[in-house]
Amino acid sequence: MTVSKALTIAGSDSGGGAGIQADLKTFQELGVYGMSVLTAVTAQNTTGVQGIFPVAIEGLEAQLKSIGTDLTPDAIKTGMLFSGEYIERTAYMIRKFQWENVVVDPVMIAKGGATLLGEEALHAMKTRMLPLAKIITPNIPEAEALTGIKIDCSEARIEAARVLFDAGADHVVVKGGHFGDGEFVSDLVFNGIEMIELVEKRIQTKNTHGTGCTFSAALAAELASGKKAENAIVNAKKYIQTAIEHGIDVGSGHGPVNHFAYRRVIHEQY
Repeated sequence: MTVSKALTIAGSDSGGGAGIQADLKTFQELGVYGMSVLTAVTAQNTTGVQGIFPVAIEGLEAQLKSIGTDLTPDAIKTGMLFSGEYIERTAYMIRKFQWENVVVDPVMIAKGGATLLGEEALHAMKTRMLPLAKIITPNIPEAEALTGIKIDCSEARIEAARVLFDAGADHVVVKGGHFGDGEFVSDLVFNGIEMIELVEKRIQTKNTHGTGCTFSAALAAELASGKKAENAIVNAKKYIQTAIEHGIDVGSGHGPVNHFAYRRVIHEQY
């Protein structure tokens, strides 16, 4: 039996709602074989991040070499890359092994407010990772940090998407969860030719931990399965919307999204 393979390069979430735990759950649910390279271990739960403990840079490189010499991924997603050095080493290894279908989730700030990507890493993210990206998936604060544009209106969001595309990403998805507080949420998608809005009903819930990780992992899984970028984005949006609608109520803070909801909805178990 042959199977598509997806690799996550990200941090570990001890609470299980985000990071590589969310990514591997998503890969499994969407029928691809999941692999992981850890950049850091976090002490984390639904109330926030209590500590971040990076893997030695030699450990990061060794993990990437292990994958590259035996298990060529059909798609990759990057999450928390911790620092400029880690970003540069990861980008170098991606180029070395000529890996394609790279989804870049520029993780910078956790739900609880903790900074997960230092200011010094912004330059490396823009110059090293963005040119490798098949799809980049910033939320509004991340798009502002990467572009220097204050996104306080639709025109500014469009301008930011164009800047990120010009920086090298093939497809830009500026997520809309932080954009306004109306009845609907709109993600802006730009492929260099046209701007498309993907609109879904806003779900009033505190259980949104791992939303960005899960969405980008779903994108990687869809690309690994052979979907074109535009179709992968639409399918991943459906996956994360369903996961938010059926969020899991655990912990005393921001609970996680429900990674197995999409499969259960398909089989009409909800």
